Amino acid sequence: MATTKNLIIDQGSSFTEYIEYLDNSKNPISLSGYTIASEMRRSFPAANSIVFTSTIIDAANGNVQISLVASTTANLKSGRYLYDMLATSGNTVIRIIEGIVTVNPGVTHV
Repeated sequence: MATTKNLIIDQGSSFTEYIEYLDNSKNPISLSGYTIASEMRRSFPAANSIVFTSTIIDAANGNVQISLVASTTANLKSGRYLYDMLATSGNTVIRIIEGIVTVNPGVTHV
C-alpha cells in the first residue's frame, strides 16, 4: 500500500520534494534496480498530466526526489491536483507514494 503525503506548490516557484520510501517500522526500502515516474493530474480520469522530474537519489535507502521548474509551475492553475509515484523493475510496478497537491496562486511574474 502506498504512503500518503500531501504537497504544496507555489505557482511560479521552483519545486523540489525529497521522499523516503519506508516500511511500516520506518525502515528504508531499497529501490535498487528500479526506475521511478511521477505525475499529477486534476482528477484521476484527466487526460492531461504534469510530469515531475523524478530521480532516485539513494536507491539503497529508498531516497527519491521529484521536482518542477518555475516555468512549469507558473503555468499551473491554482487549486487541487492528485499525484502518485510508481517504481518499476521489469514486470514489477509498485505505487510508493500518493496524495493531494495544492497549487497556491502567485502574484509576481518573472
